[in-house]
Amino acid sequence: MGVSIFCVSAISAEAATAVKPKVPVPAPLEISGWVPYWRKATGTIDTMAHLGTFKEINPFGYTVKKDGTLFDAMKISEEPWPAMIAAARAKKIRIIPTVMWSDGDTIDAILRSPKARKAHIDAIMQVVKENNFDGIDIDYEAKKAETKPYFSAFLKELYAAMGKKWVMCTIEPRTPLEARYDTIPKDIEYANDFVAINKYCDRVRIMAYDQGAIDLRLNDANQSAYVPIADPKWVEKVINLTAKTISKKKIVLGIPTYGYEYELKPLTEGYRYERLWSFNPRYATELATEHSLNPMRNSAGELSFMYIPKNEAEITGTAAQQALGVQNALLASAAGINIAQAQTPPQPVPLRIVWWSDAQAIKDKIDLARKLGIRGVAIFKIDGGADPAIWDVLK
Repeated sequence: MGVSIFCVSAISAEAATAVKPKVPVPAPLEISGWVPYWRKATGTIDTMAHLGTFKEINPFGYTVKKDGTLFDAMKISEEPWPAMIAAARAKKIRIIPTVMWSDGDTIDAILRSPKARKAHIDAIMQVVKENNFDGIDIDYEAKKAETKPYFSAFLKELYAAMGKKWVMCTIEPRTPLEARYDTIPKDIEYANDFVAINKYCDRVRIMAYDQGAIDLRLNDANQSAYVPIADPKWVEKVINLTAKTISKKKIVLGIPTYGYEYELKPLTEGYRYERLWSFNPRYATELATEHSLNPMRNSAGELSFMYIPKNEAEITGTAAQQALGVQNALLASAAGINIAQAQTPPQPVPLRIVWWSDAQAIKDKIDLARKLGIRGVAIFKIDGGADPAIWDVLK
């Protein structure tokens, strides 16, 4: 009996002191950000004030001429770029500028020709070498479906030419077909070959913004006006679909910092949206103050409010403006319809809806990126105009 007790005690002691298996700790998110040339003064100031946040900075950027050569829209050799680049390099932060191209016809013509394609790659290589960049970010949008094999060939040849330099690829989000269509067309073709992109891009940055009305399922689920910049529910669908082909170790989630204003017209069912312009958050908060409105946290986790422009408010009266100041978007749009019907003759009242991404909305996407286990996030854009609280959520 004593021996049995001794053995059990010994085993228990051994088990108690056994080393537990280590739970892998996820790698920290890589954070990058595009600094646009049209706001380079404020953008570089904001970036340098928060350099410790970044793993990579993307000056935005270069564009492409009709002959496939590059145009330096940002004037990279002129201040404030050199100061920012020097400060970033001192902290071992990657400097990888973006080449942005959105002329589908010219993209096809250049990439379809092996000779022109090589010349275009040579032009990129020259810019990278002359400026000692750490790589290049390829952002070629509005491509035709028939360009797909030539774009893939371009990436393959560029990847080989770049050697140890980084090739980053920035691509459009791909919404699952069942979320995009009630009846899925049989002839769907894509301009991006995800298999080739996974193979020849070191990072794949998904521009998961400008969602608008593309996700019919989420549209149907929202009875009130719904025109998000990037609803996390949609973003998750996009990333999960992408991750079926592209490694999560390469996927970087693009996160917006801006918003849009729309003219909103209630219909018998749903709404019609006419996009008017984009803006940085300060515009929205000042506009809300001007109309004595409090922006609401909407179903997409972003901020929004409705209002009647002042010239229209003078026509419909102060009571109409106050009616639209309610915080429930459904009631607000109903008020707009009632106002319209009360006029003689009945007519629609031009409502406006203002919708944007603030620091909390950005945090939601960062949390989602961690949850999904992808490589990082890329902020579009760092220009001095984002919600200042963004730097707290990027820590």
